[in-house]
Amino acid sequence: MGTRSATRTLWKGAITFGLVHIPIGLHPASSEQGIDFDWLDRRSMDPVGYKRVNKKTGKEIDRKDIVKGVEYEDGKYAIVSPQEIESAYPRTTQTIEILRFVNAGEIPFVYLGRPYYVAPINRGQKVYALLREALLKTGKVGLAKVVIATRQHLAVLVPSGRALVLNLMRWGDEVRSMEGLELPPEGSRGAKISAAEMKMAEQLVKDMTGPWEPDEFKDEFKRQVMKLVDRKVEAGDTETVVEPEEEAPAAGARILDLTELLARSLKGGKAAGTRTAAKATAKKTASKRPASKARKRA
Repeated sequence: MGTRSATRTLWKGAITFGLVHIPIGLHPASSEQGIDFDWLDRRSMDPVGYKRVNKKTGKEIDRKDIVKGVEYEDGKYAIVSPQEIESAYPRTTQTIEILRFVNAGEIPFVYLGRPYYVAPINRGQKVYALLREALLKTGKVGLAKVVIATRQHLAVLVPSGRALVLNLMRWGDEVRSMEGLELPPEGSRGAKISAAEMKMAEQLVKDMTGPWEPDEFKDEFKRQVMKLVDRKVEAGDTETVVEPEEEAPAAGARILDLTELLARSLKGGKAAGTRTAAKATAKKTASKRPASKARKRA
């Protein structure tokens, strides 16, 4: 099975920091490759869906009779209407707004989520390269906020080879504390590790060290199941099922190309420039209201 390219554009917008605007397109950098077992009725081979059932009566109910509630205490809910939910959605600005730069090794892996490739468009090549090289030279990454599919995300902009990668992150309150875990003390002495044990462990790590070759690592469960599927297909042991399809539309926005504003940003225009850039981007995209739909896992 070949590797999918990242050419599909989720949306077009800009990276902003200080007074600098970098026109970019956002592209998916990953795809779920696990096996998605669909539910089928064995008697008719019809797809099996999920019913909306009243948990108390066990009876199915219509969509129009369902309201959304948020539990604020045990058994107590605040009911929120679709209009109230819509009004609370973050405004889609098509902007990756860098809030600050931090040391690349400062962000724990536990905060990292889904990655996206960021590619320059229009006349953004030089400014894009300038940001990429500046991050590489300083050893920094950019902490940013971005709205994707009506949801606001914390994200980190990281240089990776010739590309900038936007990695969506978990918010601070989404990462659980390590408190309560029975973990050994830090340091060899605190963990009561002898010098001989440490030396043997270091040697083992060195012996098992090799280059990063992602193609060498495969999902063995998926491979075995797909071999089974192939054998069934060859034997004609198959059924026909009609599946609905979903597509994610792409949309775009025109962004100005600015390089000379670097100097002005350094002179104190940073905060005002960021607000101005965000407003300009929002105004240009207001009539298009682009959106990105989550695709069903392949």
